[in-house]
Amino acid sequence: MTVIFNEMDGGGGAPREPYAQVAEWLKTLSRSDVERALREAEAIFRRQGITFAVYGDDEAAERLIPFDIIPRVFAAAEWRKLSAGIEQRVRALNAFIHDLYHRQDILRAGKIPHEFIIQNEAFVPEMVGVTPPRGIYAHIIGIDIVRVAANEFYVLEDNCRTPSGVSYMLEDREAMMYLFPELFAQQRVAPVENYPAMLRQTLESVAPAGCNGEPTVVILTPGIHNSAFFEHAFLADEMGVELCEGGDLFVDGGYLYMRTTQAPKRVDVVYRRIDDAYLDPLTFRHDSALGVPGIFDVYRAGRVTLVNAPGTGIADDKSIYTYIPDVIEFYTGEKPLLKNVPTWRCSDPKQLAYVLDHLPELVVKEVHGSGGYGMLVGPTSSKKEIEAFRSRLKARPKNYIAQPTLALSTVPTFTKSGVAPRHVDLRPFVLSGDKVRITPGGLTRVALKKGSLVVNSSQGGGTKDTWVLED
Repeated sequence: MTVIFNEMDGGGGAPREPYAQVAEWLKTLSRSDVERALREAEAIFRRQGITFAVYGDDEAAERLIPFDIIPRVFAAAEWRKLSAGIEQRVRALNAFIHDLYHRQDILRAGKIPHEFIIQNEAFVPEMVGVTPPRGIYAHIIGIDIVRVAANEFYVLEDNCRTPSGVSYMLEDREAMMYLFPELFAQQRVAPVENYPAMLRQTLESVAPAGCNGEPTVVILTPGIHNSAFFEHAFLADEMGVELCEGGDLFVDGGYLYMRTTQAPKRVDVVYRRIDDAYLDPLTFRHDSALGVPGIFDVYRAGRVTLVNAPGTGIADDKSIYTYIPDVIEFYTGEKPLLKNVPTWRCSDPKQLAYVLDHLPELVVKEVHGSGGYGMLVGPTSSKKEIEAFRSRLKARPKNYIAQPTLALSTVPTFTKSGVAPRHVDLRPFVLSGDKVRITPGGLTRVALKKGSLVVNSSQGGGTKDTWVLED
């Protein structure tokens, strides 16, 4: 029988040390206290407009992500270990992307098959030879991490394109500090509220070399119908920068400008939340109405910085994930501090045969999938679902990878029947510019359904505040 690590349970009825104060606090809460706190938290989130869109769901186009009031807690030593592994990984990923669009030394060395890069739809040929300021391509990264034992963590995936969820991290903390200030007074919890200031510092630090004075930074959003629009508006407000849609920006004389009620204003840094394909209709998808015509030429000329750079998706593509331990060793000369989950590439006939024989035991994911869509969780799927997925897998094996079903750790969570363990993952947010900045904690996503391993909000998951205790 698989042993599942309970992060609060220290054995013998005593809590693990990081959870000592939380365990005592839980004893003082009545059911009515919990229900009152949950109502207040929901009211806070509604006032802030913290919602996410569910594509294809007409009945609930805008939803609140369920919030659990029991924080997840890490000791300072645990966080130091995670931070070191995260920073190593982020530095290697940026070196990897630079190499792929320049000398391609890692391909020459035979560490990754050439066709896995060149034929990958996430590879952007237009980026070949482009070197962004400070050589940084992925400035904002979300590394998804799962825990299976007290000292055993795995990286589930790297999000190098446009990782979302940081607004929930910030609002979860704000709600907890409002609802339970006495809990924070009892111990030193590392702050997360300075993330917007760190984000602005990072964005300004990668302004083009020709930028004079304070850089003008904007956030480029696809608009109000995007599932993460709340986050775009939230971050613009928190940083004190303009939130723009494609029509608010234009190119003139080789520079990018923003329309204002006075004269046009030159823009130096664009934190874009638009996919590569829609960024510039003159370079990429000609039918895109979301981007800015000519912006890519300005970028190639070094007169504006795009964050994250086009083409960064090649580093977080799930077909490349299996090579990341080799990537880390190739660029850093060090063994990875954080392990990958063992993964089968279904493009390989032998590995595909194994996956087809063991579907009921495995998790199968689309190479380009996200949000918990297009995946099979074998142990919780019906025979009918497994057979239907088997047909899709045989038809397009290159589209999938498979992984063992990990025994994700659990944390205490309030449910209708009381406090119960629920599976979680963690998305720490990393900023890379003049230096690497890692926010202590990140976003903990929790699978609210009993036994479920799918934490995505689109699949019924919730969030909770993540604490890193300071020494």
